[in-house]
Amino acid sequence: MDKPGLTTNEAGLTHCSWRTAAPEYPHYHDHEWGVPVADDIQLYEKICLEGFQAGMAWITILRKREHFRRAFDGFDFRRVAQYGEADIQRLMADPGIVRNRAKIVSTLNNARRACELVQESGSLANWLWSFEPAPEQRPAVVDLAYWKANPTSPASVRLSKALKKRGWTYVGPTTMYALMQAMGMVNDHLEGCVCRERIEDHRRLFRRP
Repeated sequence: MDKPGLTTNEAGLTHCSWRTAAPEYPHYHDHEWGVPVADDIQLYEKICLEGFQAGMAWITILRKREHFRRAFDGFDFRRVAQYGEADIQRLMADPGIVRNRAKIVSTLNNARRACELVQESGSLANWLWSFEPAPEQRPAVVDLAYWKANPTSPASVRLSKALKKRGWTYVGPTTMYALMQAMGMVNDHLEGCVCRERIEDHRRLFRRP
């Protein structure tokens, strides 16, 4: 019998149960979620999409991701930082993305804040990865009980506060914990998921910025 939060498929492989919730999830779960990222544009994209997801299901954002990429110039934050009111109106008329003006304006604002961070710190990745929690700050076992009880973490609270202080928006502690999971800053594949050890290998080999 599977442990809570885990599902074993016909091939005998066990994964996090959410992997089976939608057709798009297996690839995302197996090849993206938790893989460490150090590319600034990819990190900006992840921050923006996690912000757009606030109050919505992640699958909605994942299904629209290619539309978002086209609409926001591949999430090149240096280009998005130059957007003005005409671009906001263009985006508000785009049915392929989430047409929420506050979230669109936030994406433009955060692009400008990202440019500032790069100018000061050398890279967005360098600054973000400085918030990686130490091993002793992580749970001994990542199971469903841990997941349900911890939608945030001390590290995500620190990251959220630091970003807000710098003028970023839609970067609350829960959103930032989701970012940390997605960008591989933490490995939250459940114990027993076949991807967990592979992600640990990625993290061991990953060269921090």
